Amino acid sequence: MLGTQERPGLPHLLRDLTTDVSQLIRQEVALAKAELVAKASRIGGHLGSMAIAAGVLLFAGIALLIAAVYGLTALFNQFLPLGIAVWLAPLVLAIALGFFGLGLLKTARRALANETLSLTMTAETLQENKQWLSSRTN
Repeated sequence: MLGTQERPGLPHLLRDLTTDVSQLIRQEVALAKAELVAKASRIGGHLGSMAIAAGVLLFAGIALLIAAVYGLTALFNQFLPLGIAVWLAPLVLAIALGFFGLGLLKTARRALANETLSLTMTAETLQENKQWLSSRTN
């Protein structure tokens, strides 16, 4: 009689298994959410860097256009020294901003290319849970 009381019955085992599996599923969903939030945050940062790089490149383009206007003015003004100085300064600034912006853009693109949307931690724990569930049902 003692031996039968020590071992839980099949309904009790099934209830425990159901509870464990539902808790496991809730934990997996929570892990997947946390992992997605972390990845989305990193990707958002990289996209922000790309937006800043695009803004810098926009200013470089504007400066380059101003330099072109001053340059054409200087050329049409028969190469006066003052006219050359007027377009040379914005041109140098535009080239410097352009290289800086391209550097920012390349860094952000490289960082963004290294990001993946795969949920590695969730996949690993799902595999562990599958093995655990398999061992509990055998």
